[in-house]
Amino acid sequence: MQNLLDPAILFFIFGVLAGFVRSNLEIPPAISRFLSLYLLMALGLKGGFALAQSGLTAEVATSLGAAILLAIIVPVLGYWILKRFLSGFDAAAIAATYGSVSAVTFVTAIQFLENQEIAYGGHMAAAMALMESPAIILAVILANSLRQQKAIPIGKILHESFTDGAQLLLLGAMVVGLLTGEAGQAAMQPFSGDLFKGMLAFFLLDMGLMTARNLPQLKGISPALILYAVIGPLVHASIALGLALLLNLSPGNATLLMVLAASASYIAVPAVLRYAVPEANPCLYFGLSLGLTFPFNLIVGIPLYAKVAEYFLS
Repeated sequence: MQNLLDPAILFFIFGVLAGFVRSNLEIPPAISRFLSLYLLMALGLKGGFALAQSGLTAEVATSLGAAILLAIIVPVLGYWILKRFLSGFDAAAIAATYGSVSAVTFVTAIQFLENQEIAYGGHMAAAMALMESPAIILAVILANSLRQQKAIPIGKILHESFTDGAQLLLLGAMVVGLLTGEAGQAAMQPFSGDLFKGMLAFFLLDMGLMTARNLPQLKGISPALILYAVIGPLVHASIALGLALLLNLSPGNATLLMVLAASASYIAVPAVLRYAVPEANPCLYFGLSLGLTFPFNLIVGIPLYAKVAEYFLS
């Protein structure tokens, strides 16, 4: 309940309600794009500043290793389950969507941890960047294996995945934060600190409007898929919790690892899948991730993952 009283979450709920009543409230696409880039830059800077203070530790290495492992386990598990009641292309596309990550969910989780004064490592932003591409690569490999026609060159997909502007901005900002340290943090505080909460609220308002617009796409969808969109994140978060227990991560880092495993991409991966797996139905992978999993994680998942991580790892 406390998470629902956070202004950023309330703006998301307000956006959903405004969309449901068919209000003409709209965030121009250019501003929405700017807000997305701002959040990624601010997140990268925060991560770099924190990493400059902590340095490269054993927990940093183990957290990044766990993130890469999850980026392989989650889409493989998803494809194995989904191919039982979907075409191979749709199963691969949804598995890739859920095997990748949502930057906005991660940013909201960061804000939640800061509000709760729960410490976390800045390197977890790097973990998010590392988890974005493996699922896309796997989807392309699976789709190519299903085709009888000429396969799409995987080299082109790999290039697009690793040179994606959003991902480069995140990593670049992290490097800037790492190199400038405390001096850079003090200089950028008005930008990456003071403005952050308001910008996040504005962006989540836009996400609420977008969620309301995309929910109608789920009409007539299989109940099994709706169940997957809610139960899947919980299963993925449980796998991440198991790894966190095995590696003895801190509660804050474990929470973020669970959030990353439970989230689903609705921006980067769908954009690539439209080109890489055109045989898949975008209404399925985009509608499920944005219409169901995103609001579930935002409202219920983040506080739940934090509570569970604190219970098992404190």
